Amino acid sequence: MTDLFSPLTLGPLSLPHRIVMAPMTRSRAIGGTPNELMASYYRQRASAGLIITEGTAPHPDALGYPRIPGIFDPVQVDGWRQITEAVHADGGRIVVQLMHTGRIGHPANLPEGARLLAPSALTAEGMMYTDTEGPRPHPEPHAMTLEEVKEAQRSFVRAAQLARDAGFDGVELHGANGYLIEQFISPHTNRRNDAYGGDRAGRLRFAIETAREVAGAIGPDRVGIRLSPHNTFNDMRDFQDAEASYIQLAKAFDDLGLLYLHLVQTPSAAAASTIAAVRGAYGGHVILNGGFDRKRADEAIASGQADLVSFGRAFIANPDLVQRLSEGSRLQAPDANTFYTPGPEGYTDYAA
Repeated sequence: MTDLFSPLTLGPLSLPHRIVMAPMTRSRAIGGTPNELMASYYRQRASAGLIITEGTAPHPDALGYPRIPGIFDPVQVDGWRQITEAVHADGGRIVVQLMHTGRIGHPANLPEGARLLAPSALTAEGMMYTDTEGPRPHPEPHAMTLEEVKEAQRSFVRAAQLARDAGFDGVELHGANGYLIEQFISPHTNRRNDAYGGDRAGRLRFAIETAREVAGAIGPDRVGIRLSPHNTFNDMRDFQDAEASYIQLAKAFDDLGLLYLHLVQTPSAAAASTIAAVRGAYGGHVILNGGFDRKRADEAIASGQADLVSFGRAFIANPDLVQRLSEGSRLQAPDANTFYTPGPEGYTDYAA
């Protein structure tokens, strides 16, 4: 029977098992540049079948959170290269998640000359933490011009090419959790009346075109995408044609031959229905994320709901999570107070 510890060929990658380290913001990239501390963190977790890095900005405008990494200049590429080399040296596989935060951010977190951009000038509810000013309300973003839309797409392509230069095995486009790609998908955040808004086809255009252009640049078997149907995180709203929208996206990504779909499960009947429908519409590999333990993960894989399962917080406190799951050992609990703080505490000091 196929289960969590069955090997899998994922595009050009041979995985010894199906445990994926989920992307998690950890805010250790001082100045937006990956560093030796981050290399230690990822190397400790190289036993994962696949590591997906924290969200990484493809453009200065995308650095909405404090201390998140970028991949748009040579210094950042060099920083990431030491991380990919460390993971590969321990036998691991690693892809970088490309995340444009869109309207979720604050100017205090952006470098000089960068701006908070979004499909439409709609302010997100809630607060954003800044190192210089503490928690601040989200400001109103600048509604992107058509040229700025195209530049954002080009930035994803350039970042994907730089990721390959840095030694990554591929990239994951972050189309979930209320960030830029999902902001285009949802009518709650996309009020445009041009080719990138309006009806469903217009709202999905940015996601599909971006995936197509990135796949054309580095190969579709090096590109995954993360989606979160019915997401309400980061001031998103559910919408009437959500299921039809995500089925249409799944079919488009299937046609492109992407490496995988990474689906975030939310605890609702609508989300369960949509994820099942997306699974049926997409013929490639599917990664599921959402509070799994060993038993539920085995069941999801055995039933065909997923091909792989990603684990988030469990990997924070258990660098040896793969061994612990294999042996049925007790898992350590993560310290939420150190999720986003600078330095090694709560980052590289969890015991294996």
